[in-house]
Amino acid sequence: MEKRHDVIIIGGGPAGLTAGLYTSRDLLNSLIIERGFFGGLIATAEWVENFPGFPDGVGGFDLAQYMYRQATKFGLHTLNAEVTGIEIRGKDKVVKTSEGEFITRAVIIASGSERAKLDVPGEKEYTGKGVSFCATCDAAFFKDLPVAVVGGGNAAISEALHLTKFASKVIVVHRRDMLRATRLLQEKAFAEPKIAFIWDTVVDGIEGADSVKRAQLNNLKTGEKSTLEVSGIFVSTGLKPNTDFVKNILTLDETNHIVTNDRMETVISGIFAAGDCRHNSGMQSITAAGEGAAAAMNAGKYLSE
Repeated sequence: MEKRHDVIIIGGGPAGLTAGLYTSRDLLNSLIIERGFFGGLIATAEWVENFPGFPDGVGGFDLAQYMYRQATKFGLHTLNAEVTGIEIRGKDKVVKTSEGEFITRAVIIASGSERAKLDVPGEKEYTGKGVSFCATCDAAFFKDLPVAVVGGGNAAISEALHLTKFASKVIVVHRRDMLRATRLLQEKAFAEPKIAFIWDTVVDGIEGADSVKRAQLNNLKTGEKSTLEVSGIFVSTGLKPNTDFVKNILTLDETNHIVTNDRMETVISGIFAAGDCRHNSGMQSITAAGEGAAAAMNAGKYLSE
């Protein structure tokens, strides 16, 4: 693969793919680098009902594939690799990856976010052995078994509802006394007989043998400790941005999101950011796509100037 491009896009979710669609249609020699699968977190969603153009909803994986096919239709180059850093050499930016170095004048960082971890004993040990961060990916492994979902936002409740198709029971463990999910999702969850709730509680540890057998719980209001017997634990406590590779060159906020202006420009001329990794992003696929388009248009203006 050639080593020099007009634009390099880091991240292949909705923001990155939209940026790639715009830059490649603008006849800019564009490369998009993704370390996992193209589509980002949206590809793990079972069903998406709030993306314009799909009045009956669309599968998350299908939506990701549509975006990928449309973006690559106009000549966007793709690479599966891990980005480890960016170096500034005059007007050039050198993107360092597990597959070598690539040179460009403009960079669009659309590296997205990943599921936050609990950071409790047993979580790492049992990841893939009962601990999961994706119900759409792993729900079928828990047919007729009890599972727990940790979290109370849209993602957590969506995962709990999906798990009811397979699990014998789904217990939602939430650190607050009310859910943060939208009212529609809450109504669905409260009406689902397979779903139960444990409020004001966190997971202190995960135990088992060859696979998960139980979670150790701690009630934050009473201090009471308890044990929850489950075969699976689905962690859905929020997202953290994938920005470690730029923390030494760009300005990040207190939650490690990249700070930009309304043109998606960072503190370094020619480096833009869009999507979930950006400060004050909407954390939705549609807002990520919009920011990707804005970053691409402003990157085009930067190159022409």
